[in-house]
Amino acid sequence: QVQLVESGGGLVQPGGSLRLSCVASGSIFRVYDMGWYRQAPGKQRELVASITSDDTTKYADSVKGRFTIYRNNAENTVYLQMNSLKPDDTAVYYCNAVNFEEYWGQGTQVTVSS
Repeated sequence: QVQLVESGGGLVQPGGSLRLSCVASGSIFRVYDMGWYRQAPGKQRELVASITSDDTTKYADSVKGRFTIYRNNAENTVYLQMNSLKPDDTAVYYCNAVNFEEYWGQGTQVTVSS
């Protein structure tokens, strides 16, 4: 079992930055592939960024060059640094962990608005 707890969401103006954190507990964090997904009202959940256990990263086209995913295995934490935020980035952001099973966090709200 893996428990995931996200934090770092909030209200930010367009062009601003936020850093999301996801702390994992209950298993060996370093073997998990980790991801950040988001779901805006009325839309399907979509992959924002992912990082494998060997640090290979992948990004949605809409966030390339603005968002960075990275992990600290010693702290059991995966981060999502979000820069140059746009109103279209407004969504609930979820942390995801995958090994042989899949786990989700409870989500953290990100609102980009002036």
